[in-house]
Amino acid sequence: MPLNRIERALAFAAAGVGLFSILAILAPIIASIAGLHDFSGGAWPVVRFLPAVGLPATLVLLIAFIVVRGLHQRRIARDGGV
Repeated sequence: MPLNRIERALAFAAAGVGLFSILAILAPIIASIAGLHDFSGGAWPVVRFLPAVGLPATLVLLIAFIVVRGLHQRRIARDGGV
């Protein structure tokens, strides 16, 4: 059964924010392996803060997706599958 526009937007937003947060977790690890040990300047404070916001936002988006999808399924079942 195809997703409606809102479900698709929530799914892609959750995937994008989640992937971006995971990349922000991996970036300092990869940078330290590459030899960078000073994360106090530049964009590093922001990069290290992003997962603290992005991962909870991903969870909220996933919960919203599940709720919207459940309501959609209930509406389909009530209307006889149309």
